[in-house]
Amino acid sequence: MTASERAVEIALAGAQAAADKKAENISIIDVSDHLVITDAFLIASAPNERQVLSIVDAIEEALLQLPEKAKPVRREGGNPSGRWVLLDFIDVVVHVQHNEEREFYGLDKLWKDCPIIEFQDRDLTEQLVESE
Repeated sequence: MTASERAVEIALAGAQAAADKKAENISIIDVSDHLVITDAFLIASAPNERQVLSIVDAIEEALLQLPEKAKPVRREGGNPSGRWVLLDFIDVVVHVQHNEEREFYGLDKLWKDCPIIEFQDRDLTEQLVESE
């Protein structure tokens, strides 16, 4: 079993929104073979709390712009510290973490046996094309 098309659509749109806000170390992990509650994790990090919250807001806004709007059914964290915010879109669970939390909790390492859904930041792709 692999992540649904809808999960991939949500995850990629969220990842691009995070990249647009200069999120670091963006990864999308297909956890559909290991969890029944979601298909994918989108994980991103930032060096400070304000940026974590900005990334989360950008992801929520971008997913509301999808043809089939995606709204989180749950949002946890963010207040007051903004060091780790979780958005649950059912098909995708988004984790935006302060760099220190990302390293300490190591979600990427916990799910290292799961496949990665490839994400390419469109701005980086455009820069590469322009430089050629």
